[in-house]
Amino acid sequence: MHTLMIICAGLVLFAILAFAARLIPAFRPHYFIVFAVLWLLASCINLWIGVVHAGYSLMYELPFFLIVFLAPVIIAHLVKKKYL
Repeated sequence: MHTLMIICAGLVLFAILAFAARLIPAFRPHYFIVFAVLWLLASCINLWIGVVHAGYSLMYELPFFLIVFLAPVIIAHLVKKKYL
């Protein structure tokens, strides 16, 4: 459930940045890169919290990190190619 909530948070971040890109044309070429960097940072923080505070091993958390990072980025890339 936590993984799904984090993925949804990534999609919300993308929606906010895509909306900003529509309002600010100068931001349009860069919003996907900004999203990917911000989401990588957020995913790394989520990984760190899982390892340090929740007590999971890095090898246990690594597949979840990849899912949490890649799912919103892939969806955002597909949306960007189709609509923006």
